[in-house]
Amino acid sequence: MVEEQPEEEIILADLSDDDLTAQMHDDLYDGLADEIAEGTNILLARGWEPGRVLNDALVEGMRIVGIDFRDGILFVPEVLLSANAMKAGMAILRPLLAETGVEPIGKIVIGTVKGDIHDIGKNLVGMMLEGAGFEVIDLGINTDVEEFLGALDEHKPDFLGMSALLTTTMPYMKVVIDVLKEKSLREEYIVIVGGAPLNEEFGEAIGADAYCRDAAVAAETAQRLIAERRAAA
Repeated sequence: MVEEQPEEEIILADLSDDDLTAQMHDDLYDGLADEIAEGTNILLARGWEPGRVLNDALVEGMRIVGIDFRDGILFVPEVLLSANAMKAGMAILRPLLAETGVEPIGKIVIGTVKGDIHDIGKNLVGMMLEGAGFEVIDLGINTDVEEFLGALDEHKPDFLGMSALLTTTMPYMKVVIDVLKEKSLREEYIVIVGGAPLNEEFGEAIGADAYCRDAAVAAETAQRLIAERRAAA
């Protein structure tokens, strides 16, 4: 019987820049938060700009995670681990990005609508959007129209994202959109909606710009819509 050889430990500091970023993509995929923090610090110590570390090491790694989540290869528990690893890198990068004035690719206010206290899906969307380079303002659960309006006024985002898991709370999304229309604010924001009981037809019926069936699709859709809006401006 042939004994299996133990895997050789990878020393991140010994890897070239290209190999290290590739390894960080793997570590993000595997949800290894400590390794992501270490790799982030190594690249910064080598003189990488924070924005380059964000885009080449973290955002690209989460893009791969998002594709496999969308295609049913990864599931929610694995993606939550990946998102947690991403957070470890972002905790290091966020203050540095603020200092250097690096702008996020867009800003989104998200919340679970009034009457609904489910937040796992919304949290995952927020993590995937942050992993794609967006600034996320998460209003939490049971969010009423006044809270949404207050956050829109305060943060001036590009997007409003609403989530619902209960069929009884889905109609509240239309309440929020209708109030935006009444106040002549609807055209200022791209509205995306999601949640297990929703579908494309519902999103169209309430006047949302897009329905997103999961967090990976939400990140892809947000990137596409922000690019389209800026190209048309």
